[in-house]
Amino acid sequence: MATHDTSETSTAKAGQAPAPDDSRKPASPRDLDKPSWKYIARKTLREFSKDQCPDLAAALTYYAVLSLFPALLALVSLLGLFGDPQKTTNALLEIVRGFAPAETVNTISGPVSELTSAPAAGFTLVIGLVTALWSASGYVGAFGRAMNRVYEVDEGRAFVKLRGTMLGVTLLAVVIVAMLAGMLVLSGPVSEAVGGLIGLSGPFLMVWNIAKWPVMIALIIAIIAVLYYATPNVKQPKFRWMSMGSGIALVVFLIASLGFGFYVGNFGNYNKTYGALGSVIIMLLWLWILNMSLLFGAEFDAEVERGRELQAGIKAEETIQLPPRDTKKSEKLQKQVEEDIKHGRDLRERYAAESGREGSGEDRDGQPAGNGRDAVRPGERHRDRVRDKVQHRAESGESDDGIRRGGSA
Repeated sequence: MATHDTSETSTAKAGQAPAPDDSRKPASPRDLDKPSWKYIARKTLREFSKDQCPDLAAALTYYAVLSLFPALLALVSLLGLFGDPQKTTNALLEIVRGFAPAETVNTISGPVSELTSAPAAGFTLVIGLVTALWSASGYVGAFGRAMNRVYEVDEGRAFVKLRGTMLGVTLLAVVIVAMLAGMLVLSGPVSEAVGGLIGLSGPFLMVWNIAKWPVMIALIIAIIAVLYYATPNVKQPKFRWMSMGSGIALVVFLIASLGFGFYVGNFGNYNKTYGALGSVIIMLLWLWILNMSLLFGAEFDAEVERGRELQAGIKAEETIQLPPRDTKKSEKLQKQVEEDIKHGRDLRERYAAESGREGSGEDRDGQPAGNGRDAVRPGERHRDRVRDKVQHRAESGESDDGIRRGGSA
């Protein structure tokens, strides 16, 4: 059976993978038949385990912690330009408090309040936004590496292209979150005040307060869809703002998060066990659940694509057949691997040859060891040992069979 070591390189897929929107594939997931859906469901669970997604989620949690406060700094900088960052972030934290454990919100609320209350926070955009986005993009880059494993391909994009993509995705995510925060603020007394200024009546505001929630959910799904589409090194079918995987990821996360919050509030004793670190542990577990949900949704989308390819007769049972976005980095790494293999082979053959020459009594130049009469071959060494042994027996008065001779004839 073929191994993934060769079939999962971007250079290999560049030459054999069909176009993302190949006409043979079903145009929509609705066109997949029942056996394909059974295969997709089973394969999603197995690939989630095979790709070690819990471990990948733990790595993403680490990068999320490193990127959290730079992302908050960028968010506060944007909010400071267009509104009151203190009110906006407070409203955002209240929404998060509705489904996240209270300890998680308490852990991040202090640093967020310090950022929003810093003097001239809005003017940090020009100076600090680029730096904050660069730091926050570390999570997006790690997510891209995880997505490459999900789609069974290596990274082929050069550093500049890859980093530019990750920065763009990070900026888009921060802007969408800023929009979400602004929508949260436009509710209750604030929406009534704004409506009075622009002449909107009460019924319109009531409709807004109801309609904003589906819009906010759609924006959250859009962030997930952008992560799924832009971060892996594969050319996917046309972009969809709402993929099935992103919807599943959101539902799984909400259910798991509510369940985890219920457990922490009623049965967990993290504060007793970990003391002051209890809130931090809870926040890390919550982020881990979030990343597990995102990876599960990504696995589902990937297996839907595999199901489309299989139903179209494309050989995708071993690896998903999507062309890579780029192969430059992959080609460079492949050359380095080939150079290392060649160097290692040369070393092995050199030392093997030297070992063979030592066993045959030759020096490194292939000449007999020593000069002239000092050159002794293995056969000559054996004859010398036999001659010495016979001479020793003769001198000690022993016969060839080892019996000592008598004193007289």
